This record gives sequence, structure tokens and C-alpha cells, in this order.
Amino acid sequence: MIRALVRGLGELLVTSGVLVLLFLAYQLWWTDVVGDRAQQRTTDALAQQWGDAAAPETEDAASAEGTTTAEAEQVLADLPADVVALLRVPRFGEDYVRPVLEGTTDAVLEDGVGHYDGAALPGEVGNFAIAGHRTTWGAPFNPIAELVEGDAVVVETETEFHVYRVQVTEIVLPTDVRVIAPVPSQPGETPTEEWLTMTSCHPMFSARERYVVHALLEATTPRADGPPDALQELT
Repeated sequence: MIRALVRGLGELLVTSGVLVLLFLAYQLWWTDVVGDRAQQRTTDALAQQWGDAAAPETEDAASAEGTTTAEAEQVLADLPADVVALLRVPRFGEDYVRPVLEGTTDAVLEDGVGHYDGAALPGEVGNFAIAGHRTTWGAPFNPIAELVEGDAVVVETETEFHVYRVQVTEIVLPTDVRVIAPVPSQPGETPTEEWLTMTSCHPMFSARERYVVHALLEATTPRADGPPDALQELT
């Protein structure tokens, strides 16, 4: 009787262990696969819709050639929110590009980087505040802690490239929403400059804190003029 109970308990523990491993594989590997594919489809669709002649010569521009207008429209229509921009960060790699969608719901963050409701738009006076996963669902902000002062963060819209330069990084509690105020960390102040703030969970595999990067607009150029030189940095 005791032997049967021990055997049954052992089988239960083995089964539980297998289920835990499967869940971890889903969370840490499969969601990344799904997220990467979805975000690449969105990038391709935007390149098709905007016309990729002015886009940087990266994998998304090349793959967009095989995307029809109808396919691109369907991809964008299926998104959980409107696309605000494309985000390019040379420090993260020359082919790094992620879509920025409106809002920060779970559904939005599974499909790209999220733009905080009410935050400034790219290039506007105020704070273009965005959030992204550091792990799972494509982990668009996985290397966020690698950014250093002076690094370029390029935001591409249908008509313009906005080049921001990293000024400072900080780690705050999730409740510290001052970092996404129109003047970062100075709620109530009237903005006079164009900021970009990136936020993500910290430390890795935890939501205990937030890693925050603040960048200031350096230049805005027409997209028709081609990619800014900042995109060639670190390559």
C-alpha cells in the first residue's frame, strides 16, 4: 500500500515537473517566436503601405517586396491597436526594428512596443513614452540596459525620421508614473522639449521594478530624404 502511494506520488511529481517545463518553454521560447513573427509581419506591412524606397535597407524592407497591398492592409487591420511608428535602435543591432502600437494593454505588448495613452506623439513637444517586454512576446526591450548616454534611438513615421539621444537611465518602482510625465519626473511642469522615454520590467524575469531610459530629440528629417546617419552608428 505504502509502495503504491509512493509510486503514485512520484508519478505525480514527474508529471507536474513536465508541465512546469512545458509552461516555461511556452513563456520563454514560444511566445518569443510568435511575437517576433507578428512584429515582423507588421513591419513588413508598414514598409509596403508607406513605400519602402525611403526605408533603411534591412531585412524588413527586403521582405516587404513580397507583401501585396491587400495583405499589408489585412495585417494592419488585424492588429489590436493603431500603429504609431517604427522604432529603430542601432545599439540593439543594425536590423533591429519594432512596431509601436497605441496603448499598453497585454494584447498590444504581445504585438510590439506600446505607446502610453495620452503621451506625446513622435517629434512633439512633451514625452513620447513607450513600453515593451524585456522577456517573452518578442522581448523588444530585452537589451534596454545596454543603452548608454549618447546612443541614438530613431523613431520612424510615415513622413519623418526622429532621432533622439539617450540622456539618462534610471530604475524606479512600477508605481512611479512621474517618469512618463510630459516633462520626465516633473509632473505638472509645462514641457518645452521633445523627450522619448522607454520603460521595461526590471530585473530580468521580474516585474518588481522598471528600467527607464530618457532620450532627447536631436533632429527630425523628412523620410523622403532617406535614413538618417544615426542608423549607421555602431555598425
